Amino acid sequence: MTGTIIENLSGRKLAVLVTFLLLCQITCFLIGGLVAPMPANVQNILGTVCKDTSIMKNDTTKWFYNRGKGKCKTVDLGETRHDVSERDIVFAFQMPIPREGETYDYSRWQQNLIGVLQIDIGYHSQMEVKPRSTITIDARLAYRNKEDPDYDWKLYTQSVEKRVLDCDIDIKTEDYLYNCSHIPLFELGSLYHDYYLLNIRLPIDTPDMNAHIGHIQDMWVTVINQNGGFTKVWLSLKTVFFPCIIGILVWFWRRIHMLERKPVLLEKMLLTLGIALCFLNAPFEYLTLQFDLPFMLLLGDIRQGVFYATLFSFWLIFAGEHMLIQDASAQSSLKQYWRHLSAVAMGCISLFIFDMCERGVQLRNPFYSIWVTDLGTNLALTFIILAGISTGVYFLFLCYLVWQVFINISHKRQSLPTMCSVRRLHYEGIIYRFKFLMLATLICAALTVIGFILGQVAEGQWKWDENIELEYTSAFFTGVYGMWNIYIFSLLVLYAPSHKRWPVNDNTSDTQNLSEEIEFRGLPNERSEISSLTSFIRKTTID
Repeated sequence: MTGTIIENLSGRKLAVLVTFLLLCQITCFLIGGLVAPMPANVQNILGTVCKDTSIMKNDTTKWFYNRGKGKCKTVDLGETRHDVSERDIVFAFQMPIPREGETYDYSRWQQNLIGVLQIDIGYHSQMEVKPRSTITIDARLAYRNKEDPDYDWKLYTQSVEKRVLDCDIDIKTEDYLYNCSHIPLFELGSLYHDYYLLNIRLPIDTPDMNAHIGHIQDMWVTVINQNGGFTKVWLSLKTVFFPCIIGILVWFWRRIHMLERKPVLLEKMLLTLGIALCFLNAPFEYLTLQFDLPFMLLLGDIRQGVFYATLFSFWLIFAGEHMLIQDASAQSSLKQYWRHLSAVAMGCISLFIFDMCERGVQLRNPFYSIWVTDLGTNLALTFIILAGISTGVYFLFLCYLVWQVFINISHKRQSLPTMCSVRRLHYEGIIYRFKFLMLATLICAALTVIGFILGQVAEGQWKWDENIELEYTSAFFTGVYGMWNIYIFSLLVLYAPSHKRWPVNDNTSDTQNLSEEIEFRGLPNERSEISSLTSFIRKTTID
């Protein structure tokens, strides 16, 4: 066998390939920066205070809305009225809100919807808010579409939820507002309908229920949805990358099967990594344009988790195969890497369990949130902090492995001057290319770890209510996503077995003219599991 394509490809062809891949990477960043809008859109909606005049307050067919035919009768909470009780008050939020006199509707391209509640509570000396009071919310969510009449709202889901109301005030002056934390309210995994309506009641079924929440003046709901324009750009990239990775995977596996040996560990890991990327690239989101699929958020998290687990495991094995973690005389297998891979597996399984505890339950009850209790909040924050620390430690460990690889190769390189010119040129060229590839691996790993940590923080910033101003740019999203595809594409191409065979003439003296041909050709009678470089660092070179 004559090694891999990275060893045998001529310098001119390799330069063309690298230039093409770099241009693709720059294009991915430019698409996100110049074409795609911001990934998310945020709207703050002030609740309309409606009066419920019906006798039966639990009628789910009666809805209160503030726009259109049959809109509700409003009430001013600042006025003292004896004909309105707490049971008669309904806070109505009609989504989305009009802009510049135009009525807008949600698009299925916008994928998901998150709602966060903010309550304005005025200070009154006779109605002070107790620290960490419990507020009981009767929340009902409805929907309708463009062709439906204004009054034809249909029940989507309803739930009675308890939330912790964490408020404080600096100056206790009448009618000054408390500083209250955000309250996670709901999360929808799909935006299948055109309009949504949220009705919130504050029940008083028992004497202690909602008795210590002060005087509520207003309610706000902040709704966050994925930007439809960004979704179109994102799915366009998936549509392009998906068939490309499938095609290169088929080509790679065909070249493996043309050999007389069985696939080795690194080749199997490359194939697994390509399959995980295909699973991530598959544009399942197109199905949401025709079907209501509320599990797409959970499925997206699972796909992302599978890819992260495979990618992090591959990098450990990729470095380990070139630094002799396992016995050099033994056949490489996953068993030699069980310590490294078990840590990656434990981290990914923990994140999967955490995700199922929230988004798995939200499939049944969109108003559920793990952040609403002290135990849940502490558990969620612990998971996020540990995930960030673990990925940072992982990257440092990967840098250590790469450094060990470079040291290992440097020690072996000391034997190069004793070789003949053909063999020396062969290994010098391979070492130079391999070092470049390892540096590219570190850059890819660094951006992946940064993206993972920022993603965890960005997802939780509306839930733990810290003053964190964090905004993902579309360029970073599309750039990192494109980098994963380009990096794995290049690995599948460069580490595919080479079937090129050169005529061997070790006694040639014209190394100047034949350098490009000699430097990267296979050496006679040289058999290797994956490449000449692996063989070179696994044994003492004897010329």
